[in-house]
Amino acid sequence: MNNFTQDFQHKFKQLNVFEKLIAVNIVVFILAQILRFALKTSSSLAWFELPSDIYAFLMQPWSIITYAFVHYEFIHTLFNLLWLYFIGRMFLNMLPTKLALNVYFLGIIFGALAFLLGYNLLPGFFNPSSKLVGASAGVRALIIFMCAYIPNMDLRFFTFNIKLKHIGIAIVAIDFLGLFGANAGGNLAHFGGSILGYFYATQFTKGKDIGKGFEKYMDSFMALFKNKPSNLKTVHKKKGKVAGYTKEEFQEFNNQKKIDIILDKISKSGYDSLTKEEKELLFRAGK
Repeated sequence: MNNFTQDFQHKFKQLNVFEKLIAVNIVVFILAQILRFALKTSSSLAWFELPSDIYAFLMQPWSIITYAFVHYEFIHTLFNLLWLYFIGRMFLNMLPTKLALNVYFLGIIFGALAFLLGYNLLPGFFNPSSKLVGASAGVRALIIFMCAYIPNMDLRFFTFNIKLKHIGIAIVAIDFLGLFGANAGGNLAHFGGSILGYFYATQFTKGKDIGKGFEKYMDSFMALFKNKPSNLKTVHKKKGKVAGYTKEEFQEFNNQKKIDIILDKISKSGYDSLTKEEKELLFRAGK
């Protein structure tokens, strides 16, 4: 049993942050099913769901985050986690982990706020007894961020290519139509996540990381998802040809580290501060 636990912990540490989030969501989903059977109720994790009533929400403010970990239906869970897996891999191949988590969790929060505002400002349009569950708002934030950050990147779809910006437009259009369907509240939360993702990306391309202030609240959470510390040490040089590093130092880093360094430079000094070599490297990564 001890060997099994150690093996599980070792394999868990090898996962990227979104794969770990997927694992947590799967565990919570299984727990919800067990409790539904044992308690004979369809809403076994009600204390973690986001209520539409503002006064009920004030009694459980943690639900602005916890609702995203609650899934009851298999198909809903499957699609959310598949999206999270694929868009998470794309995001982490190009951008830092902290940025990815900022976008994801801020998307969850903005989705919750959109849900609460819609139900309390337009109570006649929405079902007043609804509750929100699922990670869709965070997933939407990640998708729309990428669609706005690299809009002209092509993705292979069966026998033809489709640009990310067209995927983003289609997703927003589908969510808009969903406002008039049975899952109006869920689609309202999607809009909140999409708005956050789009605004975050447009500001990030200008060299502004709007989630910087949010990072301090993520430190304890990040500690749960970090792999063992890297042995790399930061070496400060007065002269360097690539983001403050000599070419020899820069070539020793893996591709992700190189992209992280360049993105950090963008966040501090803006895109125009990049050298031609740095812009070419970032462009190749985007392709």
